[in-house]
Amino acid sequence: MCKVSMDTIVSLCKRRGFIFPSSEIYGGLGSTWDYGPLGVELKRNVKQAWWKSVVHLREDIEGLDAAILMHPSTWKASGHIDGFTDALVDCRSCKKRFRVDHLPGDGDNRKCPECKADIDLKSNPPRLFNLMLKTFLGPVEDEGAVTYLRPETAQGIFVNFLNVVNSRSRKLPFGVAQIGKSFRNEITPGNFTFRTREFEQMEIEYFVKPEKSENAYKRWVADRFQWYQDLGIKKDRLRLRVHADDELAHYASGCTDIEYNFPFGWSELEGIANRGDFDLSQHAKVSGKDLTYFDQLANKRYLPHVVEPSGGVDRALLAFLVDAYREEEVKGAKRVVLGLNKSLSPFKIAVLPLLKKNSDIVEYAKKISSGLKKYFVVKYDDTASIGKLYRRQDEIGTLYCVTVDVQSLEDKMVTIRDRDTMAQDRISIDKLDEYFKDKLG
Repeated sequence: MCKVSMDTIVSLCKRRGFIFPSSEIYGGLGSTWDYGPLGVELKRNVKQAWWKSVVHLREDIEGLDAAILMHPSTWKASGHIDGFTDALVDCRSCKKRFRVDHLPGDGDNRKCPECKADIDLKSNPPRLFNLMLKTFLGPVEDEGAVTYLRPETAQGIFVNFLNVVNSRSRKLPFGVAQIGKSFRNEITPGNFTFRTREFEQMEIEYFVKPEKSENAYKRWVADRFQWYQDLGIKKDRLRLRVHADDELAHYASGCTDIEYNFPFGWSELEGIANRGDFDLSQHAKVSGKDLTYFDQLANKRYLPHVVEPSGGVDRALLAFLVDAYREEEVKGAKRVVLGLNKSLSPFKIAVLPLLKKNSDIVEYAKKISSGLKKYFVVKYDDTASIGKLYRRQDEIGTLYCVTVDVQSLEDKMVTIRDRDTMAQDRISIDKLDEYFKDKLG
């Protein structure tokens, strides 16, 4: 089990500038969060690591950035308008609203999870609530102007299937990757940034010959499971959960979730689904466009099948934070360390003057910092004593601290401290670039 509590992670995020409550000066807005100076760097690094892994290091994936606002018929074809709903019921005692599948009990006899009152679903039947957020385009708010904030990024890929095939001369198998914001009017959001109404997805739609879909599905499950481990998450805190038949969407032949053991329990990071040809066939039917793929070798047209790895940026970031957090005792004092993978850490290097009141040391340290910034993400800091500065950088995950002291002015050498081992090396300033390129390359 994870030893760190969610309260500890939330406190760290607020204190050090990773994540803030949104609109906090006005009392906040339920389940919405702002990424602060460190959080936006970490989030950018998570997305960049994913993009590098699935696009830049592969030959079979193209990138896309589709619009958030799409033609309303998109959501009719995908089934979101008619079927993207939760069954909710109101407790008549405490006046709170709950999803039916979250109520204890069996059949029509349920209990309120808050006040423990009986809820009879016969006399108090559930109502269906669509999870899509509705808005209007144009100056008149009428039914003809209704559109929706997308509830997923996938549909932008499906409607661009032929555009990608034709513009990039793609042959099967190939995929399209996209990172972007999605919106769902979740009734029961919570657990910090794990379930929110505004969130960011990392999705791939991988198009294959129908007879090849099962093998592709298995490969993607293995590849995606390994990605989290490659970025530092401990294997014993990850697991694969295969969906039972009664959990699968009617069009899916298989789905596997990658789950992480958060402080609040095992929960989904990413799902990999074998979706068949449902999405392309639906868009072909509603749009009237031919979305079949022409297979030159087989000399025939058909709808490809689709394997979809779909993960959450916010959930991945939260898992990386939880997994990297540790507390150690050093000389009788607690040291908090955020042991993030080097590709994820917001700052790679911190440059620190040993004596901030010594103007020569400060000037020299700033000069070193400016030089390193040409190649690395570097933070200069002189706002506390050197001991406090080390602890601060450990807590935000900075990999190396470069300390400039009085002797540096004479011998042109600095002290480099490693975050994880606290080992220190004395390095010539003219070899810093080479040193860090070796360590961070």
